[in-house]
Amino acid sequence: MNGLLLLIICVALLVVGYIFYGGYLCKKWGVGESDEPTPAHTMEDGVDYVPAKAPVLMGHHFSSIAGAGPITGPISALGLGFGWLACALWIVIGGIFFGGVHDFGALVASVRHGGKSIGEIISANMSRRAKRLFIIFAYLTLILVVAAFASIVASTFAGDVKVDGKYTGIIDKAATTANAQVAMVSLLFILIAIVFGFCVYRKNAPMLLSSVIGVLAIVAIIAVGLNWHPLYLTNNQWMIVVGIYIAIASVTPVWILLQPRDYLSSFLLYAMLGLALIGIVLSHPSLNALPVIQSAECTTPVFPVLFTTIACGAISGFHSLVSSGTTSKQLDKESDAKPIAYGGMLLECVLAIMTVVAVGYAYAYNQANPDTALQGATAIFGGGIAHMVDDAIPGTYNVLFTLLVLTYSAFCLTSLDTATRLARFMFQEFWIDSTKGETPENVTGFKKFISNPYVATIITVILGIVLGMNGYAKIWALFGSANQLLAAIGLLAVATWLANIGKNNNMFLIPMAFMLVVTIASLLINTKTQIAAITAGGADWGPWAQAIIGILLIVLAVILAIEGVQTIVSAKKKANA
Repeated sequence: MNGLLLLIICVALLVVGYIFYGGYLCKKWGVGESDEPTPAHTMEDGVDYVPAKAPVLMGHHFSSIAGAGPITGPISALGLGFGWLACALWIVIGGIFFGGVHDFGALVASVRHGGKSIGEIISANMSRRAKRLFIIFAYLTLILVVAAFASIVASTFAGDVKVDGKYTGIIDKAATTANAQVAMVSLLFILIAIVFGFCVYRKNAPMLLSSVIGVLAIVAIIAVGLNWHPLYLTNNQWMIVVGIYIAIASVTPVWILLQPRDYLSSFLLYAMLGLALIGIVLSHPSLNALPVIQSAECTTPVFPVLFTTIACGAISGFHSLVSSGTTSKQLDKESDAKPIAYGGMLLECVLAIMTVVAVGYAYAYNQANPDTALQGATAIFGGGIAHMVDDAIPGTYNVLFTLLVLTYSAFCLTSLDTATRLARFMFQEFWIDSTKGETPENVTGFKKFISNPYVATIITVILGIVLGMNGYAKIWALFGSANQLLAAIGLLAVATWLANIGKNNNMFLIPMAFMLVVTIASLLINTKTQIAAITAGGADWGPWAQAIIGILLIVLAVILAIEGVQTIVSAKKKANA
């Protein structure tokens, strides 16, 4: 199979899905039919609720949901032995009928609930008990995301060397020059984002002119970072720096850093998509190095593992938290919801398909060049694309590879910042009973203290950074299942809301049921594996934690599914009465 042909077919299907199925969803939910102002206007506070122009909000939303997911997911799936066709089918079908519906629905539901999170939507349409169960689960999942992404960012910046897979604390400038370059560019990027936000939101600078200057500034800081990079810190030191950064960033008004940084980050993403497209067009890479459905050596079942391995790029529970947590609080008008949420999801699918093609090229390259084989997600994706372009335009590899690694790191940092802010929201919401009109501002006593945004942020950051420095990888295997359980519950929450207001929710029922089955099946397989490791003897805390958490997640899924189905059935009976 030719990689360019696969890309053309998939993009065509995604465009058709956006136009027709996206339009169908708008019609069924009445999106854009009302002139009522969004929560970004009615609840504007200058911190979290701040209206953003569509391109700016698209930058935030897309950068937050994309992260490293649509890259690492397909790479992992193909590494397990799943074929390019199996991955491509799930990405396209999942994106149009699962992920797009999930992200778009979560955003619309949140906007119609005053910019509140999925947890509050569950409370309003199911029960407060269901809300608290969901928040506990979502918060712990976000802590794992913070730990993982902080670790990824720190390792991308780290100046110390590894021995037997562990950082030594010994700085090796010669071996970690590229890391120092990426770190310097990333820090300078934060600085220009703050300047951009100040100019646009406080000095009313024209958006077009500011965007052009911002892009030129990105080019300039890349040039500076490649040639001047004095910071060589150890992995643990960078973990502390990252922790301080996300603590500040998650409580800073969104117009200062989140909106402008994510908007400017989106240009890096678009540049990466452009480079990938150029590489694919120039090289016409073959996918013959990959199996079609499943390799003969693959012992991992396609069902359910494929559907938990490729999450971002098809459907991801994290997206519903972004849609209902930050994006809904910045949506300028409801008609922007379709291009931002549904369109953003399908654009992520394009990136995932490009990753499949890049892996096909990288595998063929590794077979031909075993001495310089590309290993690891960053190298396979970035190196695959850079080699594709370099084959046609010699001498471009090093610069392109550094740019792609920088972009990968920028995505991780963006998702990290957003995940921390979302976790802070979740922590605050857990202690507040919105049905009684409680808010962090009007409660007293212990609730006043524990729901304080700074207290919530400090607790969240400490938990995430400590876990990141002390073995998050031991329970990371659960993330795929936990994330897809979030997706199933997100679908369930929006479905119950639509049922209660008498709107068509049929587009949610099959995706919701499928993701619940996938999640429970995956958790059962993983729990069985961990119990086997425990009974064999010599297991550390990792298998014990995975087994216990896995069982709890299965129970959670069953409880919420039963309560959700009861709510939907009851609403339909009332409608038919």
